[in-house]
Amino acid sequence: MPQPAAVLLPGTGSDEVFVRSVFAGPLDAFGIRTHALAPPRGAAVTVGLLTALDAAASGGPVLAGGISLGAHLAAEWAVRHPGRCAGLLLAMPAWCGDPDDAPASLAARASADLVTRHGVAGALRLATAGVAPWLAGELTRAWQRHGDGLAAGLRAAAAHPAPTPDELASIEVPVGIAACTDDPVHPAGVAHAWAAALPRAAVVETTLAALGADRESLGRAALLAWLRAAG
Repeated sequence: MPQPAAVLLPGTGSDEVFVRSVFAGPLDAFGIRTHALAPPRGAAVTVGLLTALDAAASGGPVLAGGISLGAHLAAEWAVRHPGRCAGLLLAMPAWCGDPDDAPASLAARASADLVTRHGVAGALRLATAGVAPWLAGELTRAWQRHGDGLAAGLRAAAAHPAPTPDELASIEVPVGIAACTDDPVHPAGVAHAWAAALPRAAVVETTLAALGADRESLGRAALLAWLRAAG
């Protein structure tokens, strides 16, 4: 039986290049085609990604998923369209329900403030000082691509609610969740809280250190979790 395609969404301030580097290799090994969605610019990022996911699933059920904000939006879409989602591949969910003072929301708001005060180039100099080289490279490429829409996009993402536990409980398809145990911005406890709320879910843990050395480590963790949930 042919596998459904995977439609995957980027995280806050990120892009489809990173999503593809994480998921395409592991999914291809299982005969699953990857369609990574480019983020719309500015405040339209959340609505735009949901609309693009809806369009990408017009031909039949898909595996939806993404990283951080992309994971939130994919799960939100699955709640709204249960008959069109064959499963979820979620990496590093950042909060449940309203963001409140979740670390990822605070970080996105702080980054937006940097961009507003210093411009994209100045904000990058500050945001990448002292961070791992791989992360600095990812931020530099993605933020420059967002351009003058970056601050508004960061703020929109920081304010967007994730599914609540009750909403997650309505998702009946298998869900694979990847968590990085050394990531304080996307606490592994959130991934486990999502899994506890979902009827069919598994979590596989990895690390940011592994992600820095091998982008596909995160995708393999999500895929393995999904296979366990489906089994």
